[in-house]
Amino acid sequence: MYSKDQASAIKQAFWTAFGQYMALQPSSEGLKVNWINYKTGVKHLFFKMQADQRTASVSIEISHPDPGVRELMFEQFREYKNILQSSLNEDWDWAAETQTEQYKTISRISTQLSGHSIFKQEDWPALIRFFKVRIMALDEFWSTAQYGFELFK
Repeated sequence: MYSKDQASAIKQAFWTAFGQYMALQPSSEGLKVNWINYKTGVKHLFFKMQADQRTASVSIEISHPDPGVRELMFEQFREYKNILQSSLNEDWDWAAETQTEQYKTISRISTQLSGHSIFKQEDWPALIRFFKVRIMALDEFWSTAQYGFELFK
C-alpha cells in the first residue's frame, strides 16, 4: 500500500510520461493538443482518462447542472453514435444518468481496461496504448461532430 503522497507521485509520473509520449502527436486536424486535458470547447463536456490500482477508463462526460440540457447533449451523442463507433472501432457503455464519486449526476459514455494498475510500471505500456488509441479516436470523432454541439457552447 502506498501513502497518499507516494500514490500521487506515481500517478503524476505516469501522466507526465504519457504526456511526453503524446506531445509530438498532432490532432486529427494537424494541431498541437494537450491530450491529458483535452479541450472540447463545450462547457460541461469532457473527454476524460483515468487510471487507478485496478482499471483504466476513457470517457465522454456530460456534467451540465441542468438535467434537461444534459439529456439534450446526451441525445445529441446518440444521434452521432454511428460516427462515434466508426471512429472508436468498438462499443462503449452508455449511461444517460450515473453518479460520480462525489454523488454528482452526470451522463457518461465510456470504456475501461481491467487488470492493469497505474502503480505497476510494467503495466504502463498497456495503459499508454489503451489511452492513446481511444483519445486519438475521440479527437477524430470530435473534429467532425463538434459542430453539432455549437448550441451548447
